[in-house]
Amino acid sequence: MNKSTKHWYASWFDTPYYHILYKDRDYSEAQGFMDNLTNYLNLPDNGKILDLACGKGRHSVYLNKLGYDVTGVDLSEQSINYAKQYENDTLKFEVHDMSKPFNDKFDAVFNLFTSFGYFDDESCNLNTIKAIKSELNEFGFGVIDFMNTNYVTSNLVAQDVKSVDGIDFYQKRRAENGYIIKDISFEIDSEQFNFQERVRAFTLEDFKNLFEKAGVHLLDVFGDYNLSKYQSNTSERLIMIFK
Repeated sequence: MNKSTKHWYASWFDTPYYHILYKDRDYSEAQGFMDNLTNYLNLPDNGKILDLACGKGRHSVYLNKLGYDVTGVDLSEQSINYAKQYENDTLKFEVHDMSKPFNDKFDAVFNLFTSFGYFDDESCNLNTIKAIKSELNEFGFGVIDFMNTNYVTSNLVAQDVKSVDGIDFYQKRRAENGYIIKDISFEIDSEQFNFQERVRAFTLEDFKNLFEKAGVHLLDVFGDYNLSKYQSNTSERLIMIFK
């Protein structure tokens, strides 16, 4: 059976197989990034943070342990239902479309781990930046942690097989029509599953254009989770601070 949907992220992220495939993500690296980022931003004690497209909440939970009042939102009901087990008085999770404003103000709005550029409708990308602007208080900062498209396209692995929990995930990658595309196929109990990840191949210049249209100002750009200087061809990440 071919499991697919027009909006790939609405179905793929809600499957258990997405979380199986990516279960080996480096939590220590993620926590180090949050330490570096919050120190750099010098956020107030008990400051309020909105974690946009929070997934199962790994960044949100750690930020809360650092003492911040955190709200994590995601379009995936399954991910939010999972994350809710970690809720407390200063950690909340909600299902929310990040291209629409969230009705609150924050000291920082984080969009992490290439959780941008999924939308087929180009206007939704701009609307997401506008929504972040509306969610920031007077002194707040927006942060988008995106892949460095230049680096990714230069180092793209055309295909491979990743075996996790007895499942062989066949992955094929390509750059096509302004997108980085990954086709994922696997078989379980003689049933065939096919999913596709599509992310806009935004460059720093593309983001600058979006920021200008949204009326926000780019303050700084980093190239990795240690907040090293961004290098257009060699940096693995494109981390942008704006307000």
